[in-house]
Amino acid sequence: MVLQLIKNIVSLKSTKYGLAIHTASPELGLAISNFCGDSRYQMWDLGRELATHLHQNLLDFIQPKTWEDLAFIAVAKGPGSFTGTRIGVVTARTLAQQLDIPLFAISTLAAVAWEKGRNKDILPSSSLPNSGKAIAIQMPAQRSQLFGAIYAVKDVKNDGSYSDLIELLPDTVMTLESWQETLESWPTPYHLIKVQNELGASVSSVLELAYLDYKEGKCPNWLEALPYYGQHPVKEK
Repeated sequence: MVLQLIKNIVSLKSTKYGLAIHTASPELGLAISNFCGDSRYQMWDLGRELATHLHQNLLDFIQPKTWEDLAFIAVAKGPGSFTGTRIGVVTARTLAQQLDIPLFAISTLAAVAWEKGRNKDILPSSSLPNSGKAIAIQMPAQRSQLFGAIYAVKDVKNDGSYSDLIELLPDTVMTLESWQETLESWPTPYHLIKVQNELGASVSSVLELAYLDYKEGKCPNWLEALPYYGQHPVKEK
């Protein structure tokens, strides 16, 4: 997956907004922006109360904007909490269907890679200009396994104003041994990020990644937004 911010085919009008929902961890994250200077995000550590408070928090957060002000919705599709991810995706699908607007399902690991990769302290993976910052993301999974993925964040312009997110190794569930073998055999330098369960802060990156696709003219239907669990929620016998 290559997400580009070059062609500038579609832009939001200053009166239209994108909304992001992140429920893939015990933290609820919400973000809204018109990408013209009016942006904000908020987190709540709701734990098991996420399902109880999600809708009211969403209603309160979006104000003073209305649902009609939205041009698209983005949602963290996982990996992460089974229940939390499902709740967020179902909520986002319902809103996008009722509003008849695009819904972008964004990997939680991709959002972390985007957030960390924009950090100037993470150097490109080689000495070649514009070679990209390789980010290996590791997150605990169930049954002594983990989720792993590798992305590269590349600055299209030297000032970092335009960037791409490139998927080098897709989100995969594996054993710690398999992940270590993957990293040991990886052909280029990388920066390893170990993610825990606090993911709500990356909701802004979920929104930014969706906006990159929106700018490219992509318009995914709500039916295309599916959760990524990686594992079956019930251990098979």
